[in-house]
Amino acid sequence: MNTNNNVYTVIYTTIVVVLVAAILAFVSQKLGPMQAANQKAETISQILTAAQFEDFGSTNAEKIDFYKKNISEVVLVNADGQKVGELDCKDAKIYSVAELKAQNYNVKDEAKSGDLKIPMYRFSNGITVVPIYGAGLWGPIWGYIAVESDLTTVAGAYFDHESETPGLGGKIKDDPSFRAQFAGKKIDFSDDAPLSIIKGGVPAGKKNAVDAITGATMTSKGLSAAIVAWMNAFKPAFSAAAPSCACNCCNGECGQHEAEENNESNETEE
Repeated sequence: MNTNNNVYTVIYTTIVVVLVAAILAFVSQKLGPMQAANQKAETISQILTAAQFEDFGSTNAEKIDFYKKNISEVVLVNADGQKVGELDCKDAKIYSVAELKAQNYNVKDEAKSGDLKIPMYRFSNGITVVPIYGAGLWGPIWGYIAVESDLTTVAGAYFDHESETPGLGGKIKDDPSFRAQFAGKKIDFSDDAPLSIIKGGVPAGKKNAVDAITGATMTSKGLSAAIVAWMNAFKPAFSAAAPSCACNCCNGECGQHEAEENNESNETEE
């Protein structure tokens, strides 16, 4: 066969392409389950970190086993805050980043709010963890906000990204001091931004915001927008599940304060 003619070149190239494609498909098929397991364990690790758990292991099996032992329930809620499903805790079912991305369209678009189905992870230590998802400077960003049993006080947070700039936007994941700012903050649903990130410093007395990352304005802005959008999406569910009176978030409108004031008045008269 003449190896210099065009027919030989076409045949040879076709065979090489087919072989390479077959090899890549085989490798992908074999590695797919392992990659999925790693991604699941990493997501569980991020949820547990936000929920302030420590020493939950380093292997995938250890992380998943710890999660199973400490998760109480995972409920799926709609735009009205109603429970519309749940995830199997025994099998450590969670929402993947891809599923958060799909729900993000429903979070942002009121026209699609009827399809909203977002998870709330409730742990045995009384902490509830909710996810957030949005866009950073260079790609997707996501994370988890943990709240105490009053559903007002932030217990912790964890964030991740696909391609933010190392040393700048990448600090949302890599800088523990940034995440630490969230602990103790108060979610305020009377504010259009229940929990946010502010450039230039948080005003004195404002308890529902943290400082932006210096030099990462767009990433901070994108993360703040994601937190605001998702927290507002969870607002009906938080309101429905919140204690009858948390004192620091009801603004005296729950009726209990009025009853307490009446009791105090009666005691004074006596």
